[in-house]
Amino acid sequence: MSSREQAPIEPDTKDLTWVLERACPECGLDTRAMGRSHIPALVRANAAAWPAVLARPNVGERPRPGVWSPLEYACHVRDVFRLFGERLALTLDQDDPLFVNWDQDATAVADRYGDQDPTTVAEDLTAAAEAIAAAFEAVPDDAWWRTGRRSDGARFSVETLGRYFAHDPEHHLLDVTGSTSVGSSSRSSSGTDPDTR
Repeated sequence: MSSREQAPIEPDTKDLTWVLERACPECGLDTRAMGRSHIPALVRANAAAWPAVLARPNVGERPRPGVWSPLEYACHVRDVFRLFGERLALTLDQDDPLFVNWDQDATAVADRYGDQDPTTVAEDLTAAAEAIAAAFEAVPDDAWWRTGRRSDGARFSVETLGRYFAHDPEHHLLDVTGSTSVGSSSRSSSGTDPDTR
């Protein structure tokens, strides 16, 4: 069944900026425990897990109506890597820029996530992850305070943008595998969706 024939995904309008203030009770990631060097390391570890997911023979099958398939989640994660790479570059280049809104659900439909080639998605996801990991590694020490903002008023420094962003791919890795790539340094001691972007 092609993505155009599947039941639509219920639009996600949640604002997950709270992940900067407390651990996620579902995936366990506690972004408060993340140092600056954890961001690129986490991105690379997360990206390394997706090729195996995308090699599954049933990667395009949705687990139930209204829930993305692993392939669709991988496309979303790839695009999150790209989007936040753009937002990081904008924040470093401009003073308190306003981020362009992104409708993740409309993008999934318009770009036909469910019909994309898994091998290509794996390659593109890996490349996008490495690009943003390297970009965070290259942030000068005196630039982590720089800010950018969303149209809903949420404001991020470079550091909080990185910590906020890191939650999304980790959470979605849990969605498709039942586990995450994070180590104990980034997980809450007590220990699953996309956000309004």
